[in-house]
Amino acid sequence: MALLLLHGALGAAADFDSLLPLLDMEDVYTFDFEGHGTQALPEGPFSIEQFANNVVMFMNDNDLEWIDIFGYSMGGYVALFLASEYPLRVGKIMTLATKFHWTPEAAAQETRLLDADKIQEKVPQYAGALAQLHGDTWKDMLAATAEMIHHLGAAPPLTDERLQTIKNPVRVSLGDRDKMVTLDETVHVYQQLSNAEFQVFPSTPHPINQVAMPVLAEAINTYFS
Repeated sequence: MALLLLHGALGAAADFDSLLPLLDMEDVYTFDFEGHGTQALPEGPFSIEQFANNVVMFMNDNDLEWIDIFGYSMGGYVALFLASEYPLRVGKIMTLATKFHWTPEAAAQETRLLDADKIQEKVPQYAGALAQLHGDTWKDMLAATAEMIHHLGAAPPLTDERLQTIKNPVRVSLGDRDKMVTLDETVHVYQQLSNAEFQVFPSTPHPINQVAMPVLAEAINTYFS
């Protein structure tokens, strides 16, 4: 059994370094989406569709006909979009802390937090962490992410109609202290899926580095066993 871990926006495969040793699967894969971590920025803008294609290319390069997927935040959005496009290449899916409800207002609220100059000025430690994770292109990565979020707000690709086409087993999960993702939007997506489970992690905020990895690993090991 093989499992692929997909990171979130502003993240990279390195976000899963402390999770990997706790997983029981025989083959666990991670990679960086374009423009994140070790990967160069693409010529065009970021998009969910593009990141789904990144997954397909990674699978092809590694001779993976199909794979189970755990997606954190944006990674969960990409996983569900991928399942709607290529259902036979995806097995089970588990999402955590994925924001599904996008509107122009929600996009504007989130992109206000992606001003690189303000981050450098007000949160220099975070700016340093982003530079360490993504290199010299971290500011361009932030700008590309903001553009993608505006597009999500204007035309979110995961419509109810698309979600209802997904027949893969899915577990949709959320931390009870997540300040970015609401319970209502998560439950709504769970209700659109025909083969879904729902899970809430106690005492769990949104940032991946604040998630209790042993608890998350136990859930992943149990679900994908």
